[in-house]
Amino acid sequence: MKTKIILLLVFSLFLSCSNDDSVGYENIPIDFQVPSNFPPVNYDFVNNPLTEKGFELGKKLFYDGRLSSDGIISCGFCHIQEDAFTHHGHTFSHGVGDAIGTRNAPPIQNMVFQTAFMWDGATTHLDLQPIIPFTSEIEMHGNFADAINMMKNDAAYVKLYKQAFPDGEINSENMLKALAQFQIMLVSSNSKFDKYRRNEIGGTLTTDELAGYSLFNQKCASCHATDIFTDNSFRNNGLPINPSINDIGRFRVTELDEDKYKFKVPSLRNIEKTAPYMHDGRFYTLEAVLNHYSSGVSNTQNLDAYLNNGGTLGIPLSEIEKMQLIAFLKTLTDTEFLTDSRFAEF
Repeated sequence: MKTKIILLLVFSLFLSCSNDDSVGYENIPIDFQVPSNFPPVNYDFVNNPLTEKGFELGKKLFYDGRLSSDGIISCGFCHIQEDAFTHHGHTFSHGVGDAIGTRNAPPIQNMVFQTAFMWDGATTHLDLQPIIPFTSEIEMHGNFADAINMMKNDAAYVKLYKQAFPDGEINSENMLKALAQFQIMLVSSNSKFDKYRRNEIGGTLTTDELAGYSLFNQKCASCHATDIFTDNSFRNNGLPINPSINDIGRFRVTELDEDKYKFKVPSLRNIEKTAPYMHDGRFYTLEAVLNHYSSGVSNTQNLDAYLNNGGTLGIPLSEIEKMQLIAFLKTLTDTEFLTDSRFAEF
């Protein structure tokens, strides 16, 4: 009888060890490759090495509504993959308790190549960026203590943290590092335009697309620079000020008068899929955006110098030029990125 009991205990111990995949698990590094037509990354991988389990944990966190105060609103609620991780169709996103803010949810793509985040550049470090929506009362209204307690009582999280980080700790630092790893991997680099730039199959542009690219380089690329399509600057693009909101933009962060009404220049990648446009989502079509630049620019405080040519406001554009620009902008749609199963909710 004693022999049977001992054998049962040993067998039970063997099962418990074999079911714990974190024991002896080797977290495999991810070899992050910068596309040949992209600028260098803006991230220190030494302090947060990119790994398979770190990415997997970040993805789980990104789609977990339990991190919010109502248990529903996740990061992925307002950043939908098929819409280039924007909240397509929503001028302003809806947070906990159906709260509504004053800014449009920006796309989450190619963030590892950018130097500042949020419309006003409230943070310049990708590890810290999630804190803003996570703790915002009108977004997720999350609380780190509550989130950590929830995860410590979730076997899947306990296992993932052990696999993803050397210390295996469930804490705010590792939580934010995992979210950063997920966002680092959200690279959109396989549009028709990218294939054109890299001289790959499928990269042949039409006559209108080529004409649009030429126009873009003449009239738009000073702000929407490099193949990331942003110079990471903050500018006032002449939008008439909405008095009901009076969003003063970058001034919120710097409190410098010269930063009033300046907002981050957004990337134009996948722009065909990210309507509505501008920091306040006021335009629902690309045609409306170009109409603004050609005939709707207001001479508001700190208007960007590119939009004021000796008292002539805006960027002159004919109807044909608008059509050609839109044809080019649609070559920035990256269907592979928008449907990549690696980034989809579990």
